[in-house]
Amino acid sequence: MRTIRQAIMAVVIFAVLLGIFFAIYALVRNRPQDLPWTKLDLGQPIGAFTGRKLAGLTDDFAECRALLQAAGVRYTILPAVKSGEQCGYADGLRFAPGGAQSIEFTPTRLGVSCPVAAGVAMWEWNVLQPAAQKHFGARVARIEHLGSYSCRRMYGRSAGDWSEHATADALDVSGFQLSDGTHVGVLEDWNEGGKKAEFLREVRTGACRLFSTVLSPDYNAAHRDHLHLDQAERGEMGWRACR
Repeated sequence: MRTIRQAIMAVVIFAVLLGIFFAIYALVRNRPQDLPWTKLDLGQPIGAFTGRKLAGLTDDFAECRALLQAAGVRYTILPAVKSGEQCGYADGLRFAPGGAQSIEFTPTRLGVSCPVAAGVAMWEWNVLQPAAQKHFGARVARIEHLGSYSCRRMYGRSAGDWSEHATADALDVSGFQLSDGTHVGVLEDWNEGGKKAEFLREVRTGACRLFSTVLSPDYNAAHRDHLHLDQAERGEMGWRACR
């Protein structure tokens, strides 16, 4: 019994010391977004806990909308969808023109869950545009995608876990159109080397800081033509996937 108490005490002390470390680190660097207990601000640079906070918005549509509004993102709320026991969403929205989120989508009128929209907006500001400027001296004008909401299980199987697409909590990105006319496609360019492949890997890795799950052609053949981004809610310390 004493050994158990000592082990529990050691865990508590470690957690306290870890919290103190994070607090000092964030204060010294003036980066509150690196602390797990500070409020999420979409306008701040990506922090150590930004991705987990974004996924946590799954259960708070009102807070998610407020954060988008505070960041200058315009949107239209979508009607709730319900299909069977596992499919549907009540937190869907579509980006509207004229706001801080400026990248367009093909096909147009893309609808996603609010946490995915928040992640995409931060991906644009912190990852996509800097990477496009770095590699091409241009900006990303359009994201090409394979859709978000789809009432199905993972990999289209007839049994097993339901996909995050079943609740619009996922987006499959297939390519990018740049302002100078350059096209970058996951299927065409991932394995071709050069700056297009470098750009794709950079935006994939950057997405891993914002989304619960990011899967690319490096994961398996099913993702050879797209980047899968989702906001699966697995708790504050839940596992995250980046491949």
